[in-house]
Amino acid sequence: MEELRVLIVADDPLARGGLVTVLEGQPGYTVAGQIGWDADLQHVVGVYQPEVVLWDLGWDSSLAADRLTSLRDIPIPVVLLLSSDALASEAWNAGARGMVLRDADTPQLLSALTAAVHGLVAVDPTLAAVVHPSRDETPANPAGELTRRELEVLRLLAEGLPNKAIADALSISEHTVKFHLNTLFSKLGVQSRTEAVTRATRLGLILL
Repeated sequence: MEELRVLIVADDPLARGGLVTVLEGQPGYTVAGQIGWDADLQHVVGVYQPEVVLWDLGWDSSLAADRLTSLRDIPIPVVLLLSSDALASEAWNAGARGMVLRDADTPQLLSALTAAVHGLVAVDPTLAAVVHPSRDETPANPAGELTRRELEVLRLLAEGLPNKAIADALSISEHTVKFHLNTLFSKLGVQSRTEAVTRATRLGLILL
């Protein structure tokens, strides 16, 4: 299986080392490089050719605030590690495509990275409440429960592709597509393709 190339950005060398250890121990993921905040991100991305950036903003959000303006200049999706919801809204508006808490477990972290690469987003429910304050209720975010293949099927479903086209795009059978759709419907708590796309959009899992 082709490995997902991740560029790690963190000011703390220990944090960088910890993230390297976590990712290198997971099948399907590899660390393309690791850098500090002061590096020229656009240049580094060109050199290391990662598919996604994992950016640890550290424990002191006040030190990270002025760094967020550079997110839109990065040509690949960025997943942020936040210590709290203090910068969640600002980070989202700056262009983050994934936001998880620094104490998130490994499956949550991997799901957020995979979602970002496939054009989806994963936001921790605690942070989502700040990003979408107008919502009376923030639904549970199932991104951490979706497999890489389910995320791929969801993305193609959102593009309006029929089962056969999804099967052809992913080199799987239509029967397998139907299986993944049934699983997606169950995890999203919906009963139709339209409801699945609507629900996923509301949760921030699909970028339209």
